[in-house]
Amino acid sequence: MERIATEEERYAKARKRVQEIKGFYSHLASFVMVNLLLLGINLATSPRHLWFYWPLLWWGLGLLIHGLKTFNFIPFFGKEWEQRKINEYLENEQKNKWQ
Repeated sequence: MERIATEEERYAKARKRVQEIKGFYSHLASFVMVNLLLLGINLATSPRHLWFYWPLLWWGLGLLIHGLKTFNFIPFFGKEWEQRKINEYLENEQKNKWQ
């Protein structure tokens, strides 16, 4: 019975991971499409005053952070940090229970 639960947990983890990656690529696709649209609008309406790069810059920063988090390049607030914090809270709860 324990083996089945482990396989189900592994499947759930893998499915969640795939959803995270899929979410990042959806974010990337919308970033490219919307910023191309903004570039077109900017060039059509006021080609002498370029403003399209401001949303590109800030949204790009958000996309970068999303990508770093998705592909585990952020050393803090990653999966390992999350698991350590969960274990820490569980240990503290266990200690307080016995006191």
